[in-house]
Amino acid sequence: MKILIVEDEASLQELMTLALKKEGYVVENASDYDTAIEKLSVYSYDCVLLDIMLPGGSGLDILGYVKKLRSKVNVLIISAKDSIDDKVKGLELGADDYLAKPFHLAELVARIRSVVRRSRNDGEFAYRLGNVVLEPDSNRLIVDGKDVPLLKKEFDILAYFMQRPGHLVDKTVLAEAVWGDHVDQADNFQFVYAQVKNLRRKLEDAGADIGIKSVYGFGYKLV
Repeated sequence: MKILIVEDEASLQELMTLALKKEGYVVENASDYDTAIEKLSVYSYDCVLLDIMLPGGSGLDILGYVKKLRSKVNVLIISAKDSIDDKVKGLELGADDYLAKPFHLAELVARIRSVVRRSRNDGEFAYRLGNVVLEPDSNRLIVDGKDVPLLKKEFDILAYFMQRPGHLVDKTVLAEAVWGDHVDQADNFQFVYAQVKNLRRKLEDAGADIGIKSVYGFGYKLV
């Protein structure tokens, strides 16, 4: 899962980033209004942690922008402004939850999981296709009732595809979603090819009903 932290307090941003990376999330940061808008315009995220008071503009305006994009990204407002008015306005604009500063990092992680769980798979945070079950909370891949061990990036790649069955996925978009925003500066995508190749082999060996098909000149598709 990929998360954007929109927070101008450097120390808090760093603590949140370290905690979420420890949980296995891909994390990007924006410290002001303009950077947040730019990232949201270019990149895709599963969840945005959004401060209200930002240099250059309001986090509530960013929330409005996200909703205009008709993006499915989950938004969790994080702000020291613990007023009822801000909370109500944020929720009315489409925020999924509100967490007031100061907060414990363990609660932040739990809120993120709860928000994402509610928005996917009818409240069950697991992806199911054919005889394949992928459980992000436990990092388990189960094929036909048997556990199949995956490396971290193999798991992230499969999770990305299982959220988009049948969709064409450009290799650049896949790399950016799994490795981070700046992967497009890489000279080649051999690391993507290698991980997808290994994942495809593991699915085939386990007798999975699904597979990752190469689409010449474009990327991949889960079939």
